[in-house]
Amino acid sequence: MSQDQRPLRVAVIGAGPAGIYAADLLSRSEAVAEGQVRVSIDIFDRYPAPFGLIRYGVAPDHPRIKGIVNSLHKIMENPDIRFFGNVEYGADLSLAQLREHYDAVIFATGAFYDASLHIPGIELDGSYGAADFVAWYDGHPDVPRQWPLRAKEIAVLGNGNVALDVARVLSKHAEDLLTTEIPENVYAGLKASPVTDVHVFGRRGPAQMKFTPLELRELAKSRDVDIVLHEEDLQYDDASRAAIESNNQIKALIKTIDKWKAEQAERTEHASRRLHLHFLQSPAEIVGDADGKVAAIRMERNELDGAGGIRPTGEILEYPVQAVYRAIGYFGSELPEIGFDRTRGVITNVEGRVVDETETPVPGLYATGWIKRGPVGLIGSTKSDALETITHLLEDRAFTAAHPEPEAVPALLDRGGVEFTTWEGWHALDAHEKALGAAAQDAAGNPRQRVKVVEREQMVDISRSGASADARD
Repeated sequence: MSQDQRPLRVAVIGAGPAGIYAADLLSRSEAVAEGQVRVSIDIFDRYPAPFGLIRYGVAPDHPRIKGIVNSLHKIMENPDIRFFGNVEYGADLSLAQLREHYDAVIFATGAFYDASLHIPGIELDGSYGAADFVAWYDGHPDVPRQWPLRAKEIAVLGNGNVALDVARVLSKHAEDLLTTEIPENVYAGLKASPVTDVHVFGRRGPAQMKFTPLELRELAKSRDVDIVLHEEDLQYDDASRAAIESNNQIKALIKTIDKWKAEQAERTEHASRRLHLHFLQSPAEIVGDADGKVAAIRMERNELDGAGGIRPTGEILEYPVQAVYRAIGYFGSELPEIGFDRTRGVITNVEGRVVDETETPVPGLYATGWIKRGPVGLIGSTKSDALETITHLLEDRAFTAAHPEPEAVPALLDRGGVEFTTWEGWHALDAHEKALGAAAQDAAGNPRQRVKVVEREQMVDISRSGASADARD
């Protein structure tokens, strides 16, 4: 096959939104539409199922966000795109092998790990990263099946949507999650939880919170959970008031807070669980008991500085809690043979082109998504981010693969003993999970939409069988 006859072969490492959107934009690019180049794209993921953060990083009671899967699913039906699951870069496929079979490689591995927090007591038993907890309740195949839900009082550190997700799941009654796809082990763990109070702490004021209005309002939908506000936390300075007036999102957030404050003042009956929202407090120390378990958290009071920032006051407040979850951001993982910025947790790159230590682009290597820019931005940012990377890839395009034949890749994986899954296999797993849901019931006695399979080996077996097993088997 001559160079002008064969397609440009591209590997994408990561089957989350960033990787799938990159594949979609490449396949629909102007260069492809005008016939300047044909493309053939293979997406690899270390997990047997696709969709990355949407499957393993979004709270199960967020059907609107989960609906993004529908658009990703449509993209993956493109015949120019193939999926290879249960394939780990650096273990099952080396960089040299990828270069041998592809003209370009796009890394879209995301950021799944918790950012560090350096305060005394962070290592105590009962101090957790939010990302680990999210992975547990989302049925991630590589985390333990059990989670230690022993605390009655819990602190969640962070003022973003992940903090709210974690707080909502911790405070919600397990029966109310049966309408979602949570695995059976997660339901059992949450049902046994003795929780009564969940405290969410943000270091800035209410006008600086990073929640989205929809996410914040979602808290009020939890049955038998009171939202508790504390008057001393609700401070506004001139900069805060200016932000509220000029930003519709902030205005909507404060409107919700004001509504809850009024409802709290009129409340005569109280729920069995409480979700406290605290502002202007920074974590200073996690206090342990004689057995090395979390017993309390000490927070330092902040005050607004009049210019949109905060400053510490030196006042220390102590809250009795038996568990602390830090939701202060995600951090990317270093990849074999690829430059990595350990400060930012990203692949070293310039506008999506992977660069070496002299900031010289490495031919044929690219990055997109959170592993490119850091864990900031939502789906819209991911799409624009992918467009920048794809634009550079097409500008640079060169046919370099020694073995560009598509059939060479599954043969390579077979020779290496890799039990890879495919897009057809995802259809089988998808059908199996839906069958499990149809055979189960929610709290109202209705069939569930889906029950997620958790064990990696089971996911692989179902996917590779090519047919859905009966949910009752």
